[in-house]
Amino acid sequence: MSAMRLQKWLAEAGLCSRREGERWIEAGRVSVNGVIVTQQGVQVGPDAVVAVDGQPVEFKKSTLRIVVALNKPVGVICSRHDPEGRPSVYPLVEGSGARLVSVGRLDYNSEGLLLFTSDGDLANRLSHPRNEVPRIYRVRVHGRVGETLLAKLRAGVMLDDGPTGPLEVVLERVVGANSWLNITLKEGRNRIIRRIFATVDMDVARLIRISYGGIELGDTPSGAWRYLARSEVARLMNWVLVR
Repeated sequence: MSAMRLQKWLAEAGLCSRREGERWIEAGRVSVNGVIVTQQGVQVGPDAVVAVDGQPVEFKKSTLRIVVALNKPVGVICSRHDPEGRPSVYPLVEGSGARLVSVGRLDYNSEGLLLFTSDGDLANRLSHPRNEVPRIYRVRVHGRVGETLLAKLRAGVMLDDGPTGPLEVVLERVVGANSWLNITLKEGRNRIIRRIFATVDMDVARLIRISYGGIELGDTPSGAWRYLARSEVARLMNWVLVR
């Protein structure tokens, strides 16, 4: 193994995606040869001793790429550990036969399709904005959505961390005082859908991711997972290899 950046080392060891590894480094959770590292870009050689939260990690890069799809329930977080003691998604995907990392995240109160893979670099590429991997969500909001509001959303909105650009939003149905919509995004900013609807004074009551990169949630029960078929993995790889 040649020298590589610490965040890439963590990803290729199957511990996390590169972006999550960067967060671990910034939080002071990672040490190299007994020294806590908080700066990005530190190079790690083949004989380095890397530890996370004080526990040494053995570098075992797997040549077998496993990808699974979980139907994430509400009330679990996408980090392995939580200072508040909330349950993690990771026990839900035990038994896959590999050490997995999540492809992006869903927040505590969101549910639906969450991909995991044994390939940390693939997780990073699938979640990186430059690859524009589409995610489709079903959203229930409080309030009745009409054509004027739809046009405003489709034109894009300004958030505190920048504009969204034009949005693909489809009104599915209006039920009483609530509206169901489908929205397609090609980025994964923190709580972005809830913030999008907040700009038009609407609260999100339910948020379900139903597709990621063409992979469908389907009828997988809440809290259950399945292995992706080879054709589905190939579909995901197309997003990161062709673009």
